Amino acid sequence: MAKPEFDIVVIGGGAGGLVVAAGGAALGAKIAVVEKHKLGGDCLWYGCVPSKTLIKSARIAHEMRHADRWALEPCRPQPDLARVMERVAGIIDGIEPNDSPERFRGLGVDVIFGSGKFVAPDTFEVNGRRLTAKAFVIATGSRPAVPRLSGIEATPYLTNETVFALREPVPSLIVIGAGPVGCELAQAFRRLGSEVTVVDAAPQILPREDADLAAVVFRQLGAEGVRLHLGAAPLGTEGRKGDVRLTLRTADGTPVVLAGSHLLVAAGRAANVEGLGLEEAGVRLDQGRLVVDDRLRTTNRNIYAIGDVAGGYQFTHVAEHHAGIVLRQALFRMKWAKPSRIVPWCTYTDPELARVGLSETEARQRGVVHRVYRFAFDEIDRARAEGETEGFAKIVTDPKGRLLGAAIVGPHAGELIAECALALSKNMRAKDLGGVIHAYPTLAQINRRVANQRLKEGLTPSSKRWIQRLFGLQGTRA
Repeated sequence: MAKPEFDIVVIGGGAGGLVVAAGGAALGAKIAVVEKHKLGGDCLWYGCVPSKTLIKSARIAHEMRHADRWALEPCRPQPDLARVMERVAGIIDGIEPNDSPERFRGLGVDVIFGSGKFVAPDTFEVNGRRLTAKAFVIATGSRPAVPRLSGIEATPYLTNETVFALREPVPSLIVIGAGPVGCELAQAFRRLGSEVTVVDAAPQILPREDADLAAVVFRQLGAEGVRLHLGAAPLGTEGRKGDVRLTLRTADGTPVVLAGSHLLVAAGRAANVEGLGLEEAGVRLDQGRLVVDDRLRTTNRNIYAIGDVAGGYQFTHVAEHHAGIVLRQALFRMKWAKPSRIVPWCTYTDPELARVGLSETEARQRGVVHRVYRFAFDEIDRARAEGETEGFAKIVTDPKGRLLGAAIVGPHAGELIAECALALSKNMRAKDLGGVIHAYPTLAQINRRVANQRLKEGLTPSSKRWIQRLFGLQGTRA
């Protein structure tokens, strides 16, 4: 049998695939990347980078209107969406060289553009060229899922892949989906001057999060004028550019027709697995998803899957984590290398909502014996100084205080959750988190303060009396 041409062939040039390529090349492996469009993937072009850039402009506009919160004279900004989106494009252009074909070819990676497919278990064909490798990595990502609604194909609509190309004004936006993408973009467009309505069949926004956490974001969206129809089933759409309509059935069964200038579909993601010749490769699908084991191998032991296409959490940081695992597996046969189950995430609304580990709802649903502790931002001095006191931190522990999960809704929650992720990954207890000195005044103090709620729980009147007797203390008797 002829020696394979490559050590690894990566199919898909998104975040995860490029980490495999760069890491493999740095280790001395011969790598090829096959990409049908452009390197960088969803995160660079349609996801993380453009959305957070847009959100920042929207936040500045919001703070200008409400500058009196900081004893300054408020003013009315005049957002120009075209200028804002040009800034978004500029930020993408500034980051793109890190993911450029020139950079990766300079690293020794063979970058091939085109659509290809497996023609055998060990061969991938693209542009008439047959690539053989010791291992293949499917990193084709995902795309916006479009709900099956009457008239949707004939109605102009936006997704995260097209919304950042907008240059015309958006007087009124209808959003289908109250998950992270829907909520983030709804708030951003509202702050940039659009009338915004969000529709979702779920009874709450951010349905993967605990209701008390999601409620904080819900109240803020409502206070800013975002209209929300929850528990409402979208039925059909119609219209033309600049004039669209969505028909829905409300929770009480009443039909309602919403009218807007633009429609945004943010109803989840679908894995990109079509046209890859998976059957020829011996790679099995189950209900449209790749079947992978706990080492990210497909049913062909020499073909791995990473990122969105592997199922599970659909985050850039997960794709990059998967890439490191697969490199260890494919190059060094480290069979014990497996993906971590400690995965933090954040929804970048204002306030942000971040979580890691087991939620209170999940613990209850699984019958896990647990304890829950909370601490509010309005008791954190830095939050009060900055005028951002909405929200709270929550930790979930076992009865002995070992951390099971943590969630934060409030300012900079995405940054603050990292400390909790580290504590969980090291199997720490609440007292370990509470015993760390945190600089004052910082928002991060909330992690120590919420952890110390468990310590305070143990100070019952009877325990306090016992301590006073044992050490001869003279304070007020409990």
